[in-house]
Formats: sequence, C-alpha cells, structure tokens
Amino acid sequence: MKKYIGIAIIVLGALLLFVSYFAQLVDYNWVQFSGLGIIIAGLIAHIVVTRKTR
Repeated sequence: MKKYIGIAIIVLGALLLFVSYFAQLVDYNWVQFSGLGIIIAGLIAHIVVTRKTR
C-alpha cells in the first residue's frame, strides 16, 4: 500500500477540488491552492516512493 500513497494523495487533492466546485467554494483562493498543494505533494511523494523501490 505504501507504493501507492502518492497516487492516493493526488486523488485526495482532486477530490477536494471536485467537492469545492459543487459546494460553490470556487471564489475562495485558499481552497483552490490547498487542493493544488495536496496534488503537488502527492506527485512528489509518488516520485520519491517510486525511486526508493527501484
């Protein structure tokens, strides 16, 4: 499961953006930037875990 933690974090960030759109929270930048930050953190985590498993 640790191998897929980065992908799970990316999906969590995308889910946050998806829910914020339907909850009419698109006018608040902190919601959008937090979703973007979570996606970037997941991408970095995925790269680090992938490189360590080789």
